[in-house]
Amino acid sequence: MTSRLVVGLRNPGPRYDGTRHNVGAEVVIAAAPATTFKRARLGIRADIAVIHFDGTRTVLALPRTFMNECGQAVAPLVRYERIDGDRLLVVHDDIDLPFGKLRVQPGGGAGGHNGIRSLVGSLDTREFWRLKIGVGRPPGRVDPADYVLGQFAKVERSAIDDVIARGVSVLETFARDGGDAARQSAGELND
Repeated sequence: MTSRLVVGLRNPGPRYDGTRHNVGAEVVIAAAPATTFKRARLGIRADIAVIHFDGTRTVLALPRTFMNECGQAVAPLVRYERIDGDRLLVVHDDIDLPFGKLRVQPGGGAGGHNGIRSLVGSLDTREFWRLKIGVGRPPGRVDPADYVLGQFAKVERSAIDDVIARGVSVLETFARDGGDAARQSAGELND
């Protein structure tokens, strides 16, 4: 059976819940609200849930490593599930994308995102799909690292909850129909 793998990047632990950097994990968790994520098999440092979208088996994964080391969790899972880059979607925050915008793209560089850098290094390829969630640029002279590790402001939370719901829709499209369909869906949902 053909499977897909969707990874929500995050920093683990309650200290990072609700931060801009963890919005990718929020999308993945929201895609399986009634499902419990369980620890992956020995040697894979991730929590996973297996769900089906229109018959397509989809593994949802949340690395148990910190963002900068997420490749160490994802690479063994990719090998175990025999997933190629065309069936891998990584959901993550992006400060270069306007707040609330979604973008799906295949391949590309890390763009300064340490989680993507770790994945590219561990997978030894850039060729996988990304669902980018726009969290906006840091204001003034705020350090980007501090900005993404900060919580969303209360006034931003309802907008982010809407973005998460749209992200779930894109994730489901990816699971059912693949990357090109997900890219089109993300573009339509931004209108």
